[in-house]
Amino acid sequence: MPTESKVDVLVLGAGPAGLMCAQGLKRAGVNVRIIDKRPKKVAAGQADGVQPRTIEVLQSYGLAERLLREGNQMHMVAFYNPSPNGGIERTGRTADITAPSARYPFEVTLHQGAIEAIFLDSMRELGLEVDRPIIPTALELSHDENELRDPQSYPVTLKHLDFGSEGQDDTEIVYAKFVVGADGAHSWVRKTLGIIMDGEQTDYIWGVVDLIPSTNFPDIRNRCAIHSSNGSCMIIPREGDKVRLYIQLSDKDVVVDKATGRVDKEKTKVGPEELLEVARKSFSPFTIEKAGEIDWWTIYLIGQRVAQKFSVHERVFIAGDACHTHSPKAGQGMNASMNDTHNLIWKMTYVLRGWADISLLRTYEFERRKYAQDLIAFDKKFSALFSGKPRTEECQDGVSHEAFLEAFQTFGAFSCGIGIHYSPSSIPSMPNITELKHQSLTSHQTVGMRILPHVFVRAADARPFEIQDLLPANTKWKLVVFVGDIGPGKIKQIERVAKLADDLGKSTGLLKRYEDGVFEILTICATVKECLNYTDLPEVLRPHWSRVLLDDVDMFGRTGGKGYDIYGVDPSQGAIIVVRPDGYVGTVTPLEGVKDLETYFDTFLIRTL
Repeated sequence: MPTESKVDVLVLGAGPAGLMCAQGLKRAGVNVRIIDKRPKKVAAGQADGVQPRTIEVLQSYGLAERLLREGNQMHMVAFYNPSPNGGIERTGRTADITAPSARYPFEVTLHQGAIEAIFLDSMRELGLEVDRPIIPTALELSHDENELRDPQSYPVTLKHLDFGSEGQDDTEIVYAKFVVGADGAHSWVRKTLGIIMDGEQTDYIWGVVDLIPSTNFPDIRNRCAIHSSNGSCMIIPREGDKVRLYIQLSDKDVVVDKATGRVDKEKTKVGPEELLEVARKSFSPFTIEKAGEIDWWTIYLIGQRVAQKFSVHERVFIAGDACHTHSPKAGQGMNASMNDTHNLIWKMTYVLRGWADISLLRTYEFERRKYAQDLIAFDKKFSALFSGKPRTEECQDGVSHEAFLEAFQTFGAFSCGIGIHYSPSSIPSMPNITELKHQSLTSHQTVGMRILPHVFVRAADARPFEIQDLLPANTKWKLVVFVGDIGPGKIKQIERVAKLADDLGKSTGLLKRYEDGVFEILTICATVKECLNYTDLPEVLRPHWSRVLLDDVDMFGRTGGKGYDIYGVDPSQGAIIVVRPDGYVGTVTPLEGVKDLETYFDTFLIRTL
């Protein structure tokens, strides 16, 4: 007889999206299980670029330090185009990250297996391991509407084969409240649910080679975009001395299986040595050879597709490559995947805890599918520019260096993740005005975008802190209260702050009407350190001595200050910035706007009073 088990959330797929999901849910105390059909984690190759916003997200879980220690940092990008004398020449260099608000103004490159290891080790410390190899065989979802609406029911049934230690197949039936399919571009979960992918396969064929090079190319340790008469090539410097080459191929080099749209590697006679030979032609007059063995290689066609829906009845979700595929040229795949489940973690946790209505889970598709569609639109433009022929005397219709550079810089904020903007009213039944009517109070901090990074000084001991480090991904909503200047003589502002504290602290007020643990308060004063004690604040606004900050420089004047300017907050007015558990700004209100906050949260949180 098959064994049976129950779990709150079952995650299928232990790639970056699935591991992000599992570790986040485990940290939140959710009963989560993660399975994978692969017998072991990725050893080499696959995805390798981590964008600035994703580094911020990893930092919010305490995982960025190891990534920064082990990975390579890309700070500069170089552009090469055809030279009038033959071969290629450098036509420019610029910053790899052009978004001015990036906390980490660089990309980190590290092979996917090492990135997965960061998650796996952190999960192991939490008592969670990946169950593998496990092959799912059936997925059933209840049709009972009452059961589907009850977040404590187990409407999803998964049957699978577990390859036992003695080589015998054991069948298990798992009953789950929710399932997350993070099982890749050829997702079994997506196909089982009959979810259609919209989009198309392009004619762009690329090869990838990871190697340690021997070369006289001067920009081998920078990201490079090479447009040559012999084809295009991209260089991605990696950890240690390793480098990844993306090499453009022609359709005559590769055999494509028309039934699947994938490269038929058995019939295609191009291997890593042939890929390197194509690269040599693109590099001319520079030389490049391998110094040792090829670490990893592959050939692929660029497909650009988005799933028609990201969930079924808000009980089974798909994430990562299971719901969107695109080219790797701008380094978006793994980043988009991890940010999918980062978006889902806190929402699923709130529903499971009984803190929020199950309708909150609809916002996952609303927010992430819109982002995926924007990503595909960007990818189509960028891939066409990168794969197009360069402009030369003989090809005046080709892609010019100026056009490519303009696109690179125009799309910079989006490609590095900093420009992600969730539209208003993604929460069911919420009128636009609730979220946006006070946007003018924070003219530089846009509602729907991630909280801007900035260094403030802690009032109690003058220690500087990056604000993002004080807003971890711990499933709590943060009320960041800019109280303005409440220094000596600022009687009117002090009275306004006292009134805010009274409104927040009422027995039936915002902080009491929902479950304990929903909110954290961080107070920021526009008062210099010489003129304020943290004890000057009402107790509600200083729940702990460490939760009061000053918009001032540190003791040496090296960092901090001008924070109110960064967020566009008037020190004479102040503002409350509401930061979601995933680090994005939910809404903004004035200090007198507690009623607006209550209206905002009442739309999706379940009241206890």
